[in-house]
Amino acid sequence: MRPIALRARVAAAAAAAIVLAVALLGVLVVARLDRQLDRAMDRGLRARAVDVARLSASTPKLLTMPGALEGRLSGSTLYVQVVDRRGRLVSRSGALGSRVLPQAPAVRRALVGRTASYGDAVLGSEPVRLYAAPLGATGGGAAAGGVVIVAGTTAENADTLRGTRRIVLLGGAAAALLAAALGTLLTGRALRPLRRLSADARDVERTGDVARRLTTPDTADEVGDLARTLNAMLASLERAREAERRFVGDASHELRTPMTALRGNAAYVARHGPEPEAMADIERDVARLGALLDDLLALAREDAAAPAIGEPVDLLAVARVAVAADPEGRATVVAAGDGPVLVAAEGHALERAAINLVHNARKHGPAGGAITVEVGAANGHARLSVADEGPGLGPGDADHAFDRFWRGPGAGGDGSGLGLAIVRVIAERHGGRVRVDGPRFTIELPTSHGTLKDRP
Repeated sequence: MRPIALRARVAAAAAAAIVLAVALLGVLVVARLDRQLDRAMDRGLRARAVDVARLSASTPKLLTMPGALEGRLSGSTLYVQVVDRRGRLVSRSGALGSRVLPQAPAVRRALVGRTASYGDAVLGSEPVRLYAAPLGATGGGAAAGGVVIVAGTTAENADTLRGTRRIVLLGGAAAALLAAALGTLLTGRALRPLRRLSADARDVERTGDVARRLTTPDTADEVGDLARTLNAMLASLERAREAERRFVGDASHELRTPMTALRGNAAYVARHGPEPEAMADIERDVARLGALLDDLLALAREDAAAPAIGEPVDLLAVARVAVAADPEGRATVVAAGDGPVLVAAEGHALERAAINLVHNARKHGPAGGAITVEVGAANGHARLSVADEGPGLGPGDADHAFDRFWRGPGAGGDGSGLGLAIVRVIAERHGGRVRVDGPRFTIELPTSHGTLKDRP
């Protein structure tokens, strides 16, 4: 089953909302109008009954004179009838003709209980509303102590209510159609930029060209924000793809060197036998290849890992692990405080970063020179610094020190250029950063609870 389009759903929702609103309003209006019409009629019937009662008390003889009981209510003829205390007809208005108002319960309550009340009845085939009130004995006459009955037709009220309902229904239908049309029009205009975005996104999917950008509407609404967000995402994907291409190219180049040497040495051994020098070269190539693969796997794991959510880790303990891993024993730890420096981290990852910094200092510092690993904290940030006694990197080289596969112009040995890149990724995954100042490399991380803890 094909899903209903968003434009149709919005139009249907707008029409349904209008129908419900008009229906509720119509019910309230009709109910209010019905009550108002009933009250107006009741007031008119009672007012006419009071006039007849006054006439009976002051000049009872006028009750039987032609035209004395005639009256109208809102354009409709009133029916007036007077009976004596036994219920016998004394007088009636000319509008009744030969008809007699029915003996409704309200009439009997006025005759027997002497209480005025309203009631509904039928005069022939005409529905009427009537009011019956007892007459006093003052003034004498045939109607003294009797009852005056005033009635009016309810047909006009019913016609008014039917007309009102018809207007409400027609108005509701027209409003629903108008709401559906406006909803369709406005939704179509609102969705036009989304359709362009969707078309551009399909083109990007079809071509695989993340360098393309989606059409950004010149608006400050949600659609514009969505377009700008998607373009920022495409830019990030483009940078990630370019970094991936460079990484694959650099990794292929770095792997090719030891693989070529390994292949050549293996061919030499195959031809001349396992000479000690060739076997030593093979062992060095295998070790270099293993170290490179280890660095690549470590970098890939750090790239794919989620932001670190670790346990409190003491940077002093991390520094001691890095110093212990120095095979030459040149590294020493300096603590800039009396207590442990705690950070929320993954201990093994920080240990690898610290070991990489110590290894970098041993490799690029002066032969036999001291290596200092310093730990401290201030202003809510912890730091672990590793420095050697060499001149360090210049400003131009410092900008590239943490790039992948970058090696300084005077670098020697068999390094892969990934050690410092791994340090940066680890620091950033822990919410920190890494910086270089001459021969000093520093990892900065938020402290656990932002304070220095007392040594237990």
